[in-house]
Amino acid sequence: MPPNDTTQRSARAGRYQRQLTGYSAFMPEPLPPQPGLVFDDEMHTLLSRADRALGRLDGSIQTLPNPDLFVLMYIRKEAVLSSQIEGTQSSLDDVLEVEASVFDNEHPQDVGEVINYIHAMNYGLKRLETLPLSLRLIKEIHEILLNSARGRDKRPGEFRRTQNWIGPSGCTLSTATFVPPPPDEVMQLLGSLEAFMHDNDHIPILIKIGMIHAQFETIHPFLDGNGRVGRLLITFLLCQKEIMMKPVLYISHFFKEHRSEYYEKLQRIRDYGDWEAWTKFFLRGIATVSLEATETARRIVGLREEHRTLITLKLGRSAGSGLTIMERLYSKPIINVGETSDLLGITYQSANSLIQRLSDLYIIEEITGNKRNRVFRYTPYVSLFSDNRAEHNESNVARTESEHMDMEKQDNVNIVD
Repeated sequence: MPPNDTTQRSARAGRYQRQLTGYSAFMPEPLPPQPGLVFDDEMHTLLSRADRALGRLDGSIQTLPNPDLFVLMYIRKEAVLSSQIEGTQSSLDDVLEVEASVFDNEHPQDVGEVINYIHAMNYGLKRLETLPLSLRLIKEIHEILLNSARGRDKRPGEFRRTQNWIGPSGCTLSTATFVPPPPDEVMQLLGSLEAFMHDNDHIPILIKIGMIHAQFETIHPFLDGNGRVGRLLITFLLCQKEIMMKPVLYISHFFKEHRSEYYEKLQRIRDYGDWEAWTKFFLRGIATVSLEATETARRIVGLREEHRTLITLKLGRSAGSGLTIMERLYSKPIINVGETSDLLGITYQSANSLIQRLSDLYIIEEITGNKRNRVFRYTPYVSLFSDNRAEHNESNVARTESEHMDMEKQDNVNIVD
């Protein structure tokens, strides 16, 4: 908070309790907050906008031909952005190339973290078909998220048994920006949060989801990965409550664009009980990203029709095969000649000819620069999901080394036994 801020500290969201070893840890109050949320005119307006924008997004996705073909790209984008909030450098291109086994020494080493996020998202969505969101499922997702990646030595799939804290490099428990509740309180707090998730109250669902995310981040129940798991919960809850039929909201785009405000609003809850400021920020993010994702869906439809027409007009008797390849590229936007041959059941020479004709039409482009073992990307489609300000071109990120280290500390918590 700025030094001249006159806002009074409040125990509405919880209080800091001094521990035996001298540091103070935050003990959150159970949800919903008391007194209840103040619904002023701005809150009503933001809630209405968010509801309408989400409904428009869900409707636009349903108009896509075979929506499941396109959902994975939305998931990949959310995975990239959520991971970048925690300091990863991998872009959407890096993820697509690694998935397609395009080996490049220049790929960031942390691309595995983003791949894990995608796996965790898909696993969780599949499990939600038969298992309600629960602490058990949250642990399973956490284990996938940290598998063979940063944090793999921090008890993947287990709630913490030691104290953690958040702050700049070199800080201690006494100088940390925030100290979550002690480990012996974690299970009780999580149990209360789980009960709130399933309580049939009258809180508008978007506001409730925002509260759940904030409370989870405050409890900080894992030794690493809390931010990413907390953002996964937003998608899981939206889908479980059937607000979205498909997981196409990349809310981390808004959180990343407003990263400082994101953390500041969460901290204001703890220090000042300011649930209203956080909720308005969250609703603004839902509305903003919903509109962006809806526009992406509109552009997908336009691009698909443009390229289907182009293939039909230019490829003659090969048009059917060209359309088959194009449909495959919506789920996996990188392909090589061998895969084309296998998919269509044609000779390598015929597949090579077809791929070249698609390249000549600027539908796909070669991305390795090789004369042999060439790999092609459906760049016009990938570009619809690439944020040129943040993830597609690393040179545009322009982070200093100190800023990068600070980002990592938001999720790479310090640990005290």
